[in-house]
Amino acid sequence: MQDVALHLPTAIVVVAVVLLVHAVLWLRRRRLRRGFLSEADRLTYETLRLGSQAGRHLRTGFTTETTTKAARHLRLMLGATAIAFVDTQEVLVWAGRGDHHRTQVLDHARRVLAIGDVAVVTRADLPCDKPDCDVRAGVVAPLVVEDRVVGALAAYADRPSAGLARATEQLATWVGGQLELGELDRERTRAMEAELRSLRAQISPHFIYNSLAAIASFVRTDPDRARELLLEFADFTRYALRRGGAFTTLADELRNVERYLVLEQARFGERLQVNLLVAPEVLPVAVPYLAVQPLVENAVRHGLAGKVGAGTVSITATDLGDLAEITVEDDGVGTDPDLVQRALDGGLDADGDSTSVGLGNVDARLRQVYGDDHGLVVETAPGLGTKVVFRVPKYAPGVHAS
Repeated sequence: MQDVALHLPTAIVVVAVVLLVHAVLWLRRRRLRRGFLSEADRLTYETLRLGSQAGRHLRTGFTTETTTKAARHLRLMLGATAIAFVDTQEVLVWAGRGDHHRTQVLDHARRVLAIGDVAVVTRADLPCDKPDCDVRAGVVAPLVVEDRVVGALAAYADRPSAGLARATEQLATWVGGQLELGELDRERTRAMEAELRSLRAQISPHFIYNSLAAIASFVRTDPDRARELLLEFADFTRYALRRGGAFTTLADELRNVERYLVLEQARFGERLQVNLLVAPEVLPVAVPYLAVQPLVENAVRHGLAGKVGAGTVSITATDLGDLAEITVEDDGVGTDPDLVQRALDGGLDADGDSTSVGLGNVDARLRQVYGDDHGLVVETAPGLGTKVVFRVPKYAPGVHAS
């Protein structure tokens, strides 16, 4: 009995240790089950991660800087000793070991650039006086953008393999796709800039003339008012003609709308009433520059200018969770929905004026940035006023106020 009593605590400790080990193993297995299910899953994730990082650089252009940043990710994806990018004139980057072979890459790529076929590089094509060099074979694949060969991707290893050839060809196709997406993004940006230039050119000369006339009318009767209006006019034109980025905050856009309405109220007096209701949560949201002011100008010019008696323009900005909704509504004369549709299609404006592109311009830019689901929605009819609504995501890739 004495011996048993002396060894009982030791037995308890042993049992406790065994239970603890089992618990740790169980927790580890559980973590594995909740994480990657297999080694294949881990490799898939790593490949997607590397591809995402490389693609982000490639979509900004095919240059030495972008390919240098992308190459290290792509080399890891291929498991190659080294990779190189060439354009039609020179080697942009060599990433990996065996940099002394860099001068040979353009010779390896000449046929690929000329006819667009994949080329296999053998040891005979890689003369080298370093016995321990592990660049002994390679594959060169074309980079195609819109049916044009713009460059080539070369991958090198210590020995030839069919797997490297297939992987390099597929990766080159993917790289070409990223370059093409980047070109489409730049074309979209150029189109938006052209739309903005067009919109700036269409700032109503009538509005400028009428604003200056209204300011002049106060010079003698109310000099302080004239001075305030002149400052508002200067700030309005400075914002409207700025050469900044394609996006601004909703707060800045609405501030410019307020300037516009102050100037119009100086002309219309009590005939123009304004309601403004804005949720503070949406003020920092980035929106296309000059997305709201043309809608308000349309409401004043086409909705209220022809109305007998007073009229009201209502501007609301509502928080819808991950969206911001902007509404511009007037109780003016309204218009024919067919004319509005023609304006949205890029033809005549809402009053049949072919020189104004406000509605169509804003609608086109919203769709370019956010997709067709985010274009303008217009409700109108003769005698019933007009309501224009659009929604933008609070956060969208590539959309940043400047």
